[in-house]
Amino acid sequence: MRTYEGKIGIHAFVAASLALFLGACATNAPPETTHDGLVRKPDAAVGYVYVKPGVDARDYEDFALEDCDVAFRKNWLRDQNAYRRSPSQRVKQEDMDAIRSKLGEMCTEEFTSVLTREPAYELVSLDSASATTLVLRPHIIDLDVVAPDVKSPSMTRTYTTESGEMTLFLEIADAATGETLFRIVDRRRNLNSMRLQWSNSVTNAADARRVLNAWGEQLRQGLDRVYAGHHNSAAAEQE
Repeated sequence: MRTYEGKIGIHAFVAASLALFLGACATNAPPETTHDGLVRKPDAAVGYVYVKPGVDARDYEDFALEDCDVAFRKNWLRDQNAYRRSPSQRVKQEDMDAIRSKLGEMCTEEFTSVLTREPAYELVSLDSASATTLVLRPHIIDLDVVAPDVKSPSMTRTYTTESGEMTLFLEIADAATGETLFRIVDRRRNLNSMRLQWSNSVTNAADARRVLNAWGEQLRQGLDRVYAGHHNSAAAEQE
């Protein structure tokens, strides 16, 4: 059963939700209640966490995971090329697409890994999702890579003190109705101890993976706290 909206609808919804959220954050006062009725959880361990009142995640038996999609911050390409005089050094749309594809794959791999490590949560395909399934919809938005590694015939190295910033926009929805029950928004900046370091595709990927690992670990810890009794009883039954 797969009745929740398709990718195009999700993208539009994320964009609208983010616009509302960032508008509130601009005044340093994130909304206590969202436009779709989610309530902010105080003292959350990660960023901003919103929950649908009366919802208990333990009423759901398994999880499905959508592929993570990635969006750069507005005008990122224009700003990157503003100071690049040589055409061979300019960042192209294909460079952006490659970064988005790679980071999306890394994000999906991370959330798959944290869900399936022992004691594993049951992970089903989207086509097999049912009324007892929670669907995880991870998005990385407002991505800002400080020094993208551009293929060029010239021998140029870029040194930076940080690799960039990105925001996790994670929604967890009821598979049968498509209703969002939980939403997590968290922005991370990767600093290199304020020391200049050579930035390239390898260092950028390593920095991104560290941020993804942190998000994945926090998700796993949150699920384990919620499902602690369930996991313990399931393990006892298998012994």
